[in-house]
Amino acid sequence: MKYQTRKKAMILLADGTVFYGKAVAGKEGSSFGEVCFNTGTTGYQEIFTDPSYFGQIMVTTNAHIGNYGVKEGEEESDSPKIAGLVCKNFSYVPSRAGKTDSLENFLDQHKVMAISDVDTRALVRYIRDNGVMNAVITTEIDQLESLKAQLKAFPAMEGRELASEVSTKEPYFVGDPNASFKVAVVDFGIKKNILRNLAQRDCYIKVFPYNATLADLKAFNPDGYFLSNGPGDPEPLTDAIEMIKEILAENLPLFGICLGHQLIALSQGIPTYKMHNGHRGINHPVMNHLTGKGEITSQNHGFSINRDAAEASSAVEITHSHLNDNEVMGIRLKDKNCFSVQYHPEAGPGPNDATYLFDQFIENIKQHKLETV
Repeated sequence: MKYQTRKKAMILLADGTVFYGKAVAGKEGSSFGEVCFNTGTTGYQEIFTDPSYFGQIMVTTNAHIGNYGVKEGEEESDSPKIAGLVCKNFSYVPSRAGKTDSLENFLDQHKVMAISDVDTRALVRYIRDNGVMNAVITTEIDQLESLKAQLKAFPAMEGRELASEVSTKEPYFVGDPNASFKVAVVDFGIKKNILRNLAQRDCYIKVFPYNATLADLKAFNPDGYFLSNGPGDPEPLTDAIEMIKEILAENLPLFGICLGHQLIALSQGIPTYKMHNGHRGINHPVMNHLTGKGEITSQNHGFSINRDAAEASSAVEITHSHLNDNEVMGIRLKDKNCFSVQYHPEAGPGPNDATYLFDQFIENIKQHKLETV
């Protein structure tokens, strides 16, 4: 590989802290977002294309990023959704059988700004101590005061509705029209592998925009309803919360993941809150209180539901908890055909520790169909 001259770059945090690095070739300018980190050692393509990361600058903790390139078919959406990338070592020459492109070309094609040669160990430790915050990655290192002013004006993640930015604009179908079950999916920023898992379980799926009404969903005559993951603060999604209340009033089979989980909690009067760091990685330990078994899970969320309120609710049972910090990882409604989890069973780092949740959803659908015959 020929020698490349790369521009100096930096990441400026909202509190004024600066970490210096270099621009990944071809990427210049500035990009704003909330800085966060992911502890996964693999799966960067899936991370970068996960719609739940929309509006966030991703710091990767693995020392090398890009070394296995990208492969068509492994993305979680049709394009990268991160606001920018910060890494230690960026690999320009990928070595992987079956790769379809380099990460450099992939990011360049989609105009995603990336910087490398940053002391990511120091940066992650700083975020762990001080919490996630807005930041800007930039090659305009001589515009520090101007960037500070722009960063100050950049909206905070708390209170920010982002599902509308990544949701489908029009409904679409996935799976076999002759499948045994029909599932209506509300897309708040859904990952493709969630749809694959449902289709593999003999489901024909219609994916609806984030602002679909219950009447829209029922026109498909579904057997079950699914609420997807997505970015941003769940509390501004008031119409979706009301729609969930309508689903529950009819006791229809309902399953929620991540943002969908938070929205179900909000429909029961359980508040959500912004976490200090969030959970982002592929080795998060979760305890299933119903089985007594532990699960290794993939997680990506910056908001969580309030445990005290969940424990005080007569309608809700906490089914899963995070073994590191006791965050609520799953709930079910005691008198409704509804459950949800905060983590991602479709990601399978276990690899199959949590895929039973999709099977549970299908069993709930089967039981509901028997009861309504």
